[in-house]
Amino acid sequence: MVQAYILIQTEVGKASSVAETISKITGVITAEDVTGPYDVIVRAQAETVDELGQLVVAKVQQVEGITRTLTCPVVHI
Repeated sequence: MVQAYILIQTEVGKASSVAETISKITGVITAEDVTGPYDVIVRAQAETVDELGQLVVAKVQQVEGITRTLTCPVVHI
């Protein structure tokens, strides 16, 4: 299992609706709107890195109101 944090910037005033929409996507563990340089932080998981990439590109980035994402895979060192 691969997990990652997805840091999301949204259009002004869209953070809450983006977080709500993303929270319903299969593979998303949590999606919360926050303050700071990013508007929404998502924790997601998938079976493989490729599936995680597909989740981000095909589902998360397609949500209306998102302007930029940064995916940070979780590592266990």
